[in-house]
Amino acid sequence: MRRALIIVVIVVAAVLAVTIYFNFDPSESRFFPKCFFFQFTGYKCPGCGSQRAIHAMLHGDIATAWHFNAAMLLLLPLLVTLLIAEVKRKSWPRFYGFLNSMSMIWLVLVLLVLWGVLRNVFGV
Repeated sequence: MRRALIIVVIVVAAVLAVTIYFNFDPSESRFFPKCFFFQFTGYKCPGCGSQRAIHAMLHGDIATAWHFNAAMLLLLPLLVTLLIAEVKRKSWPRFYGFLNSMSMIWLVLVLLVLWGVLRNVFGV
């Protein structure tokens, strides 16, 4: 019963988030938070542009989403895979363990830091 309630809450939250991001453009709305790192340093963090990228993706504009945050588009398959692994972790314990291993966590962290550096140095 508790697991079912958690799943319902997660699904409702996801539907609500998708609805908000579809209906409101983060570029034009004050409702969405701005990046503190960018505001204080003037540099883009690895996540800068993610909200605008989500909005663009929900409207089918992949090129604009890529422009706002290419790393987000590239990480979507990993995020979906992580979600599937979480749901099937008892059925696929080795797969779940591999995706949640320290080496995988470090790899993603290094790639995100590299993305943050590249987008500020080269304007990627």
